[in-house]
Amino acid sequence: MKRILVCSDGSKYAQVCCQYAGWLSGHTGAALEILYVTDLRQFEVPLIADLSGSLGIQPYQAILGQLQELETKKAGIVLEDARRIAAEAGAGERVETTHKTGLLVDCLTDYEKNADLVMLGKRGENANFATEHLGSTMERVVRASTRPCLVTSRSFKPVQRLLLAYDGGESCRRAAKFLAESAAFKGLELHVVTVAGAIDADLALKHLQEAEAVVREGGFEPVCQMLHGTPEEQISAYVTGNDIHMLVMGAYGHSRIRYLIIGSTTTEMIRTCKVPVLLFR
Repeated sequence: MKRILVCSDGSKYAQVCCQYAGWLSGHTGAALEILYVTDLRQFEVPLIADLSGSLGIQPYQAILGQLQELETKKAGIVLEDARRIAAEAGAGERVETTHKTGLLVDCLTDYEKNADLVMLGKRGENANFATEHLGSTMERVVRASTRPCLVTSRSFKPVQRLLLAYDGGESCRRAAKFLAESAAFKGLELHVVTVAGAIDADLALKHLQEAEAVVREGGFEPVCQMLHGTPEEQISAYVTGNDIHMLVMGAYGHSRIRYLIIGSTTTEMIRTCKVPVLLFR
């Protein structure tokens, strides 16, 4: 892993995301690019349109200019804080910052090209409202990204135990291969589970053995277990019961973990698990 793209909006979740990014950089030597995107739609809200109609075009342009200037200052403050957090968490001097105006999902296409991993918090600036709802920006980014995405939680905890939820799908195979080859997680305790119930028990066992073989080649001595029931309930319970610090899973698969994000096992895991979730397409 050589380069990580970190999406920040200055929220509590984004600050924690920068901590995890710094932690990963410290373990891998990866460079960080922290991206703050000013949403251009905030300059097109009805309030501004109303002001332009009632005040005339010149005062409107002056107000718009002031708003843009304030947003530029805000972006600078957010990015400097993000740089500090990431540096203190382990990235040191390996941090770049970028400010763009547009839509994050559109900017993502350009900026993720040189990244091995995309990171963002699971919620954004409105995180104190509807606390069980996922951030709409997060959902769109995970849909749009062609890179592995690490969706971080509300609080930071150094990662010591990982859980790979494996169902034999192509995205899960990529996840297992990534774990086996990445320096980021070497020496950590790795758990691997499959869930029978969504698929045949014999097939689940075959998948479990397949995943075990891959991660053992990477130097892990995994704790492997076949669970029974629905993936959402069993994986979530396993995370809590075994003090797992990060969940790794595919966004696509052969079973109920096959639909990308909305209405899927993936969504439920991000929503209910209080740990970061590393997703593979």
